[in-house]
Amino acid sequence: MAHTASTTADAMEAFRTALRARTAEPPPATEAPTWLWRLATALHGELPPPDADAWATRLHDLLRTAGAPAGLRAVHVWQTDTVLPLLAEAVDMDTAASADLHRAAARGATADRDTWRAALHPVLLCLHEAAYDRASAYAEGHAGARDYALANGHSAAEADAYGHEYARLSSGANARAFAETHAEALGPALAAAYAADDCPAYADTYPGAQVRAVVRASTARDDGSAAQHLAEGLLTALTAPRR
Repeated sequence: MAHTASTTADAMEAFRTALRARTAEPPPATEAPTWLWRLATALHGELPPPDADAWATRLHDLLRTAGAPAGLRAVHVWQTDTVLPLLAEAVDMDTAASADLHRAAARGATADRDTWRAALHPVLLCLHEAAYDRASAYAEGHAGARDYALANGHSAAEADAYGHEYARLSSGANARAFAETHAEALGPALAAAYAADDCPAYADTYPGAQVRAVVRASTARDDGSAAQHLAEGLLTALTAPRR
């Protein structure tokens, strides 16, 4: 019994250490498919350290007792019950069409690629526009344009006004371009993965980056608990019974 407890404790610590290091693959003998590991490393990195390790312990225990999830059903449950409601509230986007598809897929009735792509595109547009770091882009644009105006003989007041106008226009245009690029790149890849229930294909859509986008998009308009909500929702989705 002591040897078994020691082995379990060692495996747990290896699991937590690998999450902290954000390794590309989970430790040996860990029942976590690549897509889940990539979600887990992103969520672990968004949580405060004490909460992150406590969450990692619960995830490890869940995987040790329940084993690796089959297919992408847990992803669909997580999207339906946690991710999309969070976005609908925080970003004020219409997620109904996408939620319906995820709900049906969780029951085993996944849609075709074109249907997925049409539903995902507007959600991805809203998500990535909301996730764009406007504050940093604005500050950088303002400073650059102001300095340019000052170097060309304008007064401090004129240069500052010019900087703000340039920053307003450029940050808005860049946010739209950022969102459109991500939607065009991610939409077809996610649609193909969902339509085929293809776990490796989903892992290749950078699910960790999508988690960070959801956290960034949500944090600006909530109390900062988005990462905790997403992490708890994923644990629940991994154990959710069929409906």
